[in-house]
Amino acid sequence: MKQARHIRNPRFLSGSYAFYFAISFFALAATAEKAPAQARKNVTIVYAGLSGNQAPGWVAYEAGFFRKYGLDVQLVHVVGGPRAVQVLTSGSAVAAQVSGLPIIQSNLQGADVVFIAGILNTLNYQFIVDKNIQKPDDLKGKAVAVSRAGSSSDFATRFALDKYGLIPGKDVSFLEIGSQPDRFAALESGKIQGVMVEVPLTLKAKKLGFRVLADLQMLGLEYQATGIATTRAMIKSNPDVIRSIMKAYVEAIHYYKTHPKESIAILQKYLKTDDMEALKETYEAIGLTLIPEKPYPTLRGVQMILGELGAKDPKAQAAKPEQFVDLSFVKELDGFIDGLYKARPAVASAEMPAPAAATATAKDKVAAAKSTTPAPSTTKEKVATAKPAAPAPEKAKASAEAKTAPAQTSKGEEYTVVGGDTLSRLAGKYYGDALKWPKIYEANKQSVKNPNYIYIGQKIMIPGDETSGT
Repeated sequence: MKQARHIRNPRFLSGSYAFYFAISFFALAATAEKAPAQARKNVTIVYAGLSGNQAPGWVAYEAGFFRKYGLDVQLVHVVGGPRAVQVLTSGSAVAAQVSGLPIIQSNLQGADVVFIAGILNTLNYQFIVDKNIQKPDDLKGKAVAVSRAGSSSDFATRFALDKYGLIPGKDVSFLEIGSQPDRFAALESGKIQGVMVEVPLTLKAKKLGFRVLADLQMLGLEYQATGIATTRAMIKSNPDVIRSIMKAYVEAIHYYKTHPKESIAILQKYLKTDDMEALKETYEAIGLTLIPEKPYPTLRGVQMILGELGAKDPKAQAAKPEQFVDLSFVKELDGFIDGLYKARPAVASAEMPAPAAATATAKDKVAAAKSTTPAPSTTKEKVATAKPAAPAPEKAKASAEAKTAPAQTSKGEEYTVVGGDTLSRLAGKYYGDALKWPKIYEANKQSVKNPNYIYIGQKIMIPGDETSGT
């Protein structure tokens, strides 16, 4: 088996002609026009980053799904999203697995790059706080750390604080500290009281006794963190190649979710770690929970990035999310994906699990691993729009059919919120009906300021449900 390529020389990544020469060497037949007639088409796919977000491409390569669909793939690691986009636009790669920001920036500057799939449609940050912080209001007068102003950690922190009614820079001060390990060290030393960290550093934080106040999935953040991109020229000239790439990816995602042992071994190879606890955390927290079975790009997530850029770029203000995506290939595979998961409903869509009284969940076992997933939704719901999130009662309509057997056996009980909880999910669990979330909200109005945003560790009362006899 050919080995996936890793490009690491800093000088090589400086943007010199040598960079493009070397990439072209890896991909002498990156496009169909250059490829000789043969059983498999030679293509290059680049990926930017070494994190669990990149796993679908690794699995497609290692498990043979690219070959299954007639592709002889050179899988090349390029350091940095902007560099990956340069390789893509130069014609040296057919597709790139890359973050949203550089694709959108490049598109705004005139490149014809677009997303054809969404691999991670949120930021996989968790908000880790000092042991003495019990609720969001405890952060008033305290300090949190970000890498730098305008970074993803800065955006994620401001987003979370805003959802909890705290004013960044006024209620909570910001310190620019740099890398994630450095920011975490500042939390350990007591210099700051809160920081956004990614899996699997979250595991270390929990072991040290720090609290997870919230994860961004709980807060309903949609953000095109990682996706598969190509060029419109490639789509026009070689649609069958793009179609084969997408088939390989969606089947790899299915394999990833249903073969824990093999998938963790692939993570171990690419992440170059033998820390099995961290690998398992990465697999479960990202692979099972966040990577969608139906990898639609998130239009709301694209709009979120445009909103960031719009503060300085008039082109971003005028742009529409639809100009940055091509949904046709995922739509075409919708039924194919259903067939892969015919034993159970499809997990995901571009529509993130609703932040509050919006979606019920269905717990299902994938081999030996467990995962909580959003309720099945219609095709219309799967293709996210750029509209603002609807109020909790309206969003709950999407869950009208999501009913589970009630778990409550008493007239009422105290419950401690855990990661992924929403009021609708709790209503589905205790009452068998997600639409009964207002009953929980009414019983907890004094402590739950907004039904859309509860926090981990928060204690709420689950009242009895007369209609179910509990």
